Amino acid sequence: MNLLRLPFLVKLTLIVVSIIGVGYLLALGESILAPFFLAFLMAMIFLPFANFLEYKLKFPRSFSTIFSVMILLIVLTGLIFFFGSQITSFSKDIPQLTEQATHVFNDLQKWVSRTFNVNIDEQFTYLDEGVKKLLSSTGIILGFTLGIFSTGLGFLVFFLLFFIFILNYRRILNNFIVNVFSEKHKASVQEVVSEVRIMTKRYIIGLCLQVIIVSILTTIVLTVLDVKYAVLLGVLTGLLNVIPYIGIFISLLISCFIAFATNTPSTCIYVAIGYVIVHAIDGNIILPFVVGSKVKINALFSFIGILVGEHLWGISGMFLCIPAIAIIKIIFERVEGLQPWGKLLGEEEKPDRKKKKYKISKNITLKEMD
Repeated sequence: MNLLRLPFLVKLTLIVVSIIGVGYLLALGESILAPFFLAFLMAMIFLPFANFLEYKLKFPRSFSTIFSVMILLIVLTGLIFFFGSQITSFSKDIPQLTEQATHVFNDLQKWVSRTFNVNIDEQFTYLDEGVKKLLSSTGIILGFTLGIFSTGLGFLVFFLLFFIFILNYRRILNNFIVNVFSEKHKASVQEVVSEVRIMTKRYIIGLCLQVIIVSILTTIVLTVLDVKYAVLLGVLTGLLNVIPYIGIFISLLISCFIAFATNTPSTCIYVAIGYVIVHAIDGNIILPFVVGSKVKINALFSFIGILVGEHLWGISGMFLCIPAIAIIKIIFERVEGLQPWGKLLGEEEKPDRKKKKYKISKNITLKEMD
């Protein structure tokens, strides 16, 4: 049966049913599919290194996989050590931050009451009590941290196992995808798989470069503004920037709160201006240059993807939704009948503004009239 010749209503029904079924399976297999997909993305990054060890240095497949896992573990250990040391230092300063935040809020309360002649003592009292409870409730913070650690530990174990299996059995997986189709489609399927692998690898590497560049720029801005924990906030901003629009806003709120508690209120304004500048540089220079416009997702479906990803897989889904949509867009653009869906996910194509030039010919044909 040729699906392209089906009536539109039938095709739309099949698409809606397929989306519902896939969404249900994704929600059902969250604990397995989320680390599997992250392991697939990391395998795309380490694939050139593993191929270099295997084909150039003549290492066995198992040795190339082991070396790749060792490098990945070194990177993960460095990140865990960095965030652990920074969070430990931050937790030690919580009482000081509480005192400074309370002092700044009190000053702000007096200024508003004096300037606008509005009695807001009760409102700020509740606000001060809420801030104190939030920052001084060590039991809640400890329980939340242990919950994240226990959940993250299981996620990390599954992620490492899937990473090893994908790298070690990548040829079997590739042959399965090609051979599952009929013989006449094998050449085109192999071409699509190769293009998707190359584009995915470039996209993920570009995304990592974007995280590094945004982290450096944000750290420089916060350091110049003398904001405490500038390195921690800069790296956090780079990681959260993977979540479009929402991530940069969340990191801005965190940075403004730290700046408000450790500096003057005017520093918050400078921090906000600095974040706007970094976001503008990221959106107009960094993202098109290192990620590329071929896999750029429009804002509408980026936002929908974030909501759906958070609903299906929680926080990990918010981070993984954009690479997933980018891969789906790459596949749609290379499969017959799905190109319109790929264009729907991407940015609007700019029309050619070059004016057509018309040349006036000197040859004039005269026709005799009756």
